[in-house]
Formats: sequence, C-alpha cells, structure tokens
Amino acid sequence: MALDIVGAGLGRTGTLSLKYALELLGFDKTYHMLEVGNYPDHRDLWSAARRGEAVDWDAMFMDFRAAVDWPACDFWQELSEHYPESKVLLSVRDPERWYASIRNTIHLSTASGLSAEDDAERERAEWANWFIWETNFDDRMDDKDHVIGVYEARTAQVKAAVPSDRLLVYETGSGWEPLCEFLDVPVPDDPYPHVNTTEEFRERFGRRLRARD
Repeated sequence: MALDIVGAGLGRTGTLSLKYALELLGFDKTYHMLEVGNYPDHRDLWSAARRGEAVDWDAMFMDFRAAVDWPACDFWQELSEHYPESKVLLSVRDPERWYASIRNTIHLSTASGLSAEDDAERERAEWANWFIWETNFDDRMDDKDHVIGVYEARTAQVKAAVPSDRLLVYETGSGWEPLCEFLDVPVPDDPYPHVNTTEEFRERFGRRLRARD
C-alpha cells in the first residue's frame, strides 16, 4: 500500500486530530507517533533512517495510507519523493502557541521519562529525546527563539519545495472544508475531531506520574 498523504507538520500542530480526521475520510490507517509503540520493530527502523541508512518505506507503511506527526514528519521530503503521487499536508499553528503547547506536553513528558525508574519508560524517553529534541532543536528547548526559528524554517522549507497543487498548508482548527477540498472527498456529517488538547495531555501525564508513586 502506498502513502497517499505525507504529513510534514511537526507534533502539536493538531496531528492526532488530523490522524482521526483522515481515517474518517477513508485514509485508514494513518500513521502517527502512537504507532511506534504498536509496531515494536519500527523504532529501530526510524533510528536507522535518522542515521541516514536505507529504509524499506514500503514495508514500514504497508498497513497505512497516510502519515502525520513525528517520526514521519521529519522525513517528509524522502517520503514525498518515494511516493510521487502523494499529497503533502503541512499542519501549522501560531508559533508562540505551538511552542507553549510543545513545552507543556510532549517535551515535559520526555523530560520526566528520562528520570523514570522503569527501564522501558526511560528507554522510550531517551529515544524520543535523541530523535526529536536533540536532532531537531539541538536540545535547546528552553530557548524559545531558537525553537520557534526551527519551526518557522521547517514551514518555509516545505512551502518552497512542494508545488502548490500538491501541498495543503492546513491551519489547526480549520475544520473539514479545506482538507476535503484538497483531498477531493465529501465533507462528512461527523464533527471534525478535536483531541489531545494540552489540558487532556496534562491530565493523562498527571495520572501517569501518580501511578509511579
């Protein structure tokens, strides 16, 4: 199965909502960071890709029609070249709000995991720290200007590289219409998914911390 949609937007740009939205539109399944836990061998494959080694993308995505969020978004260029008929979906949001969200959710979770007593949790956090924070942001998440600069550079890079007829710059919160028009599918009756807000994430994170005690 070839990818029809390659997501280039970074995490915390509504990517989990986008995953569920795409699946409602028939692009089932849509790959997301959650899948790294569901496919135990994928973390090693993503690590190999990060090191610049050849990866069998067709084997990795054999069950999927779309991919959003990390880790796939860091390989949007490779994936869009490997799947030349795919469309590129760049999810974006206000950079200041994005930075606040990412610092208060997935980066916080990673930082907490690095000190976890559970070996598996700590190992997952170490991998995420290397794959996302060190590689993308030079492990400088406290430097807001630097992190936002990386975010804005990614947005500009994608816009410059992908032809406009193949690219949708999707503003978080835009709902069904621009997405359905771009993908040439009907607008569904279901409301657009809205999941994994900062509040929901932090509630889950708090429960996880309490479970450690």
